[in-house]
Amino acid sequence: MQLALNEAWKYQFLTYPNPAVGALIIKNNQILSISAHKEAGEAHAEVNAIKEAYYKLTKDRAILSLDKSLDIHNYLYKNHNNLFTDCEIFVTLEPCHHYGKTPPCSLLIKNLKFKKLYIAIRDINPKATGSVEFLKANGIDVKVGILEDKAKELLYPFKKWSESRFVFFKYAQSLNGVISGGYISSKESLKFVHQLRDKTDLLTIGGNTVRVDRPTLDTRAIENGKNPDILIYSRENSNSFDRDIPLFNIKDREVFIENSLDKLDSYNFIMIEGGEAMLRACQNYIDWYLVFIAPKYMNRDCIKPDLNLNIFHSGDSGVDLKIFANSI
Repeated sequence: MQLALNEAWKYQFLTYPNPAVGALIIKNNQILSISAHKEAGEAHAEVNAIKEAYYKLTKDRAILSLDKSLDIHNYLYKNHNNLFTDCEIFVTLEPCHHYGKTPPCSLLIKNLKFKKLYIAIRDINPKATGSVEFLKANGIDVKVGILEDKAKELLYPFKKWSESRFVFFKYAQSLNGVISGGYISSKESLKFVHQLRDKTDLLTIGGNTVRVDRPTLDTRAIENGKNPDILIYSRENSNSFDRDIPLFNIKDREVFIENSLDKLDSYNFIMIEGGEAMLRACQNYIDWYLVFIAPKYMNRDCIKPDLNLNIFHSGDSGVDLKIFANSI
């Protein structure tokens, strides 16, 4: 289950408005596949893991050309040949039990006749839950609560943005604590940040950063990215900003310049970028921190933000360390 959780964390935030979910399949005590849900509307973690496991067992390349969840379901129904009757599947979240943008994963697990299903946590969405009882009634051994506390941490953003708003503060730092003065993190981390911008509803940044850095704050590092609305938090009059700064000239976005953070209440998924001043100004609004630590020392002024972080997941982001944390 920990391996499935680790895989899901790679796509944390990128599945908005869906939760991040991981899945793993075992046959004869050997891991066949580990996969995750990667984007809302696309195949769920279970479907991706079963697709990979099917290919590993059969070398049937035809399934690799299928991307839509319904197509994968139908192909597996026709060609599974009872390959999964002695397989166990681990999922970080209860498999969905309803027809939404994709068919129910519970039906796929039932029809492929998996031997056992291990679930970290039940689905908090009342429309999607119910697969535990359904699969037990159809003869599948189901265990619930495997690493449940860790699954709750993974699921927290989904729970929060489903109910109201979820706010995270993103910053990059060198090993010696430098967070300002240009790019610090790797190209891989930059691409991940652009993927995040594509998913967020609102990007918040400090007025001084806008004036000094003259940023674009777009999604140019990915194809067909959506550019989020921008809130510039500034004590100064909106007329103090040069409208030739690139962020003001991006299509299909709204830019707000305000001296309060009340605008955050109008959005569900919010990213804040900035330096020490923004960190201090936004403390009471931040749910999580996303920190990229670059493995280098830099000859610039270091900061010491008043933060006491509880790190609950870390992983690689190119050459950088990517950390998810909240304040203690």
